[in-house]
Amino acid sequence: MHFGLAFANTGPFIKPERAIEMAQAAEAAGFESLWTVEHVVVPADYESPYPYSPDGKMPGGEDSPIPDPLIWLSYLASATTTIKLATGILILPQRNPVVLAKELATLDRMSGGRLLLGIGSGWLREEFDAIGVPFTSRGRRTDEYTAALRTLWGEGASSFDGEFVNFTNCHSEPSPANGTIPIHIGGHTDIAARRAGRLGDGFFPAGGSHTELARLFELTRSTAVDAGRDPGAIEMTTGGNGAIGSGALAEVEGLAAIGVDRVMVPAFLFARDTVASLEQYGAEVISQAQ
Repeated sequence: MHFGLAFANTGPFIKPERAIEMAQAAEAAGFESLWTVEHVVVPADYESPYPYSPDGKMPGGEDSPIPDPLIWLSYLASATTTIKLATGILILPQRNPVVLAKELATLDRMSGGRLLLGIGSGWLREEFDAIGVPFTSRGRRTDEYTAALRTLWGEGASSFDGEFVNFTNCHSEPSPANGTIPIHIGGHTDIAARRAGRLGDGFFPAGGSHTELARLFELTRSTAVDAGRDPGAIEMTTGGNGAIGSGALAEVEGLAAIGVDRVMVPAFLFARDTVASLEQYGAEVISQAQ
């Protein structure tokens, strides 16, 4: 089982010294990855419902700082050596995929192939409006941009003819360190599960009961089979808010039983006494779950 820290670029870890302290301590404790969140802007008084809380609002408020995930991860890449650097998630349809392909490949190359690209289609209509991207086309854009990224990461000059992306005989260098970058599909819906089955190297529902997660994972795998892909090659990641405290190991065992490959725990749980608390989690949970 792998362990990741979620919401890593929030709270006290927006500060450079705290971010480095946390990342190095997590690496030493046995965490496999750091996962960032993203919002370019959060319009005041937004009405779009946040899908992961009962009141439809993001935790922390509209003005909570959220550093750009790629710049934050680039900063920490130079302060770490083995921990993987992940977006969980990057809102793909809000980005220009041709520019993004270069940014991601550069970060991956400079970090020694440690980047994991978690993507989502987004939920905050008002943010899309501010950026100037049509909200209603976000699903189609997500699929097409995923294909465009992989095309640009291929060998030699590449071309792409899509609804939103078009380029001919273009070189995008440097290429990723290992030839490509794993793409993990975020989301808790059947649409996201099917997208992961069709397109993803991984699937990342933020949470849910074991029964619901098992259903989504099975939908991902059956979709992969229908698409002619190997379902066993798709990594399963999920939030493990229950993987803390006295019941942590039991929760990890339960998630492993339904096919989870990576458990995510919130970084803010380690905001106080960061180094000591991460070291303790590594000794009491990560080392015991291997």
